[in-house]
Amino acid sequence: MTHHLGANQYGKAETRVVRIVRDSPVHEIRDLNVSTTLRGDFAAAHVAGDQAAVLPTDTQKNTAFAYAKLHGVDSPEDYALALARRLLDACPAARQAQVRVEQYAWDRIGDHSFVRRGGGVRTAVVTVGPDEAHVLSGVEDLVLLNTTDSEFKGFLRDEFTTLAEADDRILATALVARWRHTTTDAGRETDWNASYDAALATLLSTFAGTYSRALQETLHAMGGALLDAQDGLAEVRFSAPNKHHFLVDFSPFRVDGLTNEGEVFVAADRPYGLIEAQVVRDDAPPAGDAWLGVPGFC
Repeated sequence: MTHHLGANQYGKAETRVVRIVRDSPVHEIRDLNVSTTLRGDFAAAHVAGDQAAVLPTDTQKNTAFAYAKLHGVDSPEDYALALARRLLDACPAARQAQVRVEQYAWDRIGDHSFVRRGGGVRTAVVTVGPDEAHVLSGVEDLVLLNTTDSEFKGFLRDEFTTLAEADDRILATALVARWRHTTTDAGRETDWNASYDAALATLLSTFAGTYSRALQETLHAMGGALLDAQDGLAEVRFSAPNKHHFLVDFSPFRVDGLTNEGEVFVAADRPYGLIEAQVVRDDAPPAGDAWLGVPGFC
């Protein structure tokens, strides 16, 4: 029997980097979860145990900390681009470096005091090669809910179908969305923070303002609105669990006059429908390896 080494990569996962900016009495905080990955010619490490070409994962972790100071963290995209380029330079055997960042938000309650904000987590995935770079910005764990203006009916039925049609229902999801940029040169042609803020505002306003006949239709509307609003985006991808809310049946209760007119629901956490979709600009440049290593996206 013959065999060979297939695709492989390695890196340091979930380095927690907290950068405090102290150049004035009013401090700033950047709270990051950083994962790095190197891809390239590392066959000798697997086949012969030869580590000569391997930049240790501990070094990757230390570089993530050092670059939080040396480069700074103006935005997760800008920081990730700088870190990925450094790792690629430091490891000649690597053909690509990928950096994935989750940024947790804090709200100010004083000059040097903060409270951790709930809600969506900002994300960035940067993949850098010798001649190109790809940037995916995004958000995850963005919990959204409409109490009305949503229906679900006219669906296919068979002998196992028990779901009742709904003319008016709660629509809720914990959204993961990532959008691919077309301009990445040196990380300086895009105002990453302004782009993210505008993208999030577009997604939220479209979710709130769209009458939904299915979560699929809502995602398509959100993606189209985002691409229409920002010319520098090539595509957006969504992963959206349908957070089901079922009307509680009061009929078994022995209470006169107790009715449930769409007011009391049970929130079911599983099983749940999972809707995933891409919305792509017609003239979008090819994605290349932009989505390689990003799980959960069709």
